[in-house]
Amino acid sequence: MIVLGIDPGYAIVGWGVLRAEAGRYIPLASGAVLTPAGMPFGQRLQQIYEELTAVLQKWQPQAAAIEKLYFQNNKTTGIGVAEARGVILLACQQAGCAVYEYTPMQVKQAVTGYGRAKKPQVMEMTRRLLHLKEVPKPDDTADALAMAITHGQASISAMRRRTLEAFRQ
Repeated sequence: MIVLGIDPGYAIVGWGVLRAEAGRYIPLASGAVLTPAGMPFGQRLQQIYEELTAVLQKWQPQAAAIEKLYFQNNKTTGIGVAEARGVILLACQQAGCAVYEYTPMQVKQAVTGYGRAKKPQVMEMTRRLLHLKEVPKPDDTADALAMAITHGQASISAMRRRTLEAFRQ
């Protein structure tokens, strides 16, 4: 299964594509959509949409994993992220790519085995799981790859449950 992980934002949108096979993860491509601070917001959204559409067309993932939106302190920033997330979801929908949402705690649990892991631990485990020489930069790209790993883990678990149910009487 090819999975696109996305770390949504409007200044930086991290993305990572990997192949998930039997609990192994093979990185195929990763990067970030970078929009300059002075660019009008509508143009930033357009750039995000266009660049992610190109990634979706090139890699044709079966699934996209995206961070579930939550507001902590700055609701103004959160609204901008929500708007960027909207164009990301639209791009996935138009590409026929199923979207799955995960919380930061679910990502930490899937990647490190501990739901309260710190960001450096998640980044290092992402590097190790993907057999990379160094942690991808910017951090948003590493976060997107961790998101894709999370979906790989979740789909393996769902597959295991279905397989066990098939043998149940």
